[in-house]
Amino acid sequence: MTTSAADGAAGDTTDEKHILHTSLDRHRDAVLWKLEGLDDEQLRRPLTPSGTTLLGLVKHLGSVEYGWFVETFGREAEPLWFDPYQDEDMRVAPGETTERIVAFYGRARAAADRTITELSLDAQGRPPWRDRSVSLRWTLVHMIEETARHAGHMDILRELIDGATGDHRPAGDPVTGQVTD
Repeated sequence: MTTSAADGAAGDTTDEKHILHTSLDRHRDAVLWKLEGLDDEQLRRPLTPSGTTLLGLVKHLGSVEYGWFVETFGREAEPLWFDPYQDEDMRVAPGETTERIVAFYGRARAAADRTITELSLDAQGRPPWRDRSVSLRWTLVHMIEETARHAGHMDILRELIDGATGDHRPAGDPVTGQVTD
């Protein structure tokens, strides 16, 4: 059986927010792991008729982290250089570097984490693109679903590129501390 620090942390507590945040982080980490070891061409290679790429999915996930966790709860997000309402968050322009997009995802994730840490699960926010309010609890569940869905897409894309599969780094990885029982 393979376990990780995130698996144990979630199982060792009854704190709902911690469990939800740990689950989200596990999927976020899988998203970044899917990029490791690939060159820029591979990260940008469209492998579906819709043009989906690994790097485009990371850009999209950064955009939705800002939208759902930051804008929804009245916090300031960094100005976007693309229009997510025109699906520009799913496409990587020629001048956009891998480093820029990965750093953008990191900043979005950090901003989202501040919201998660500072607000209660019952806190209400209203997405600017919706006509109803949502709780932080609902937002966390939604973003776990969103991130897991796209991590699954990334798993398929990565397999098509180099055959690598899985939802987490292999057991015994020194970066994550995952061990095999």
